[in-house]
Amino acid sequence: MFRLFRKHSVRQEFDDRFMELLQELKEEWEQARELEELVRDYDEHVIAKRKIAESKYFYMFKEARERNIRLNRRF
Repeated sequence: MFRLFRKHSVRQEFDDRFMELLQELKEEWEQARELEELVRDYDEHVIAKRKIAESKYFYMFKEARERNIRLNRRF
């Protein structure tokens, strides 16, 4: 009985941390997009940073969907 409760709380803790990380990655991606829009010159470093942030976010988003982690409407 206690094992089931503990397993649920560990999963819940993991899901909560996962959602926090997903939110952080989304914010990082949005900041990279804004920076790219503000830069007047073509800067490969800024573009690469945006693409990396975008890839990280969508990878984690896909993981959340595969793990059936519920996305709250706060995002």
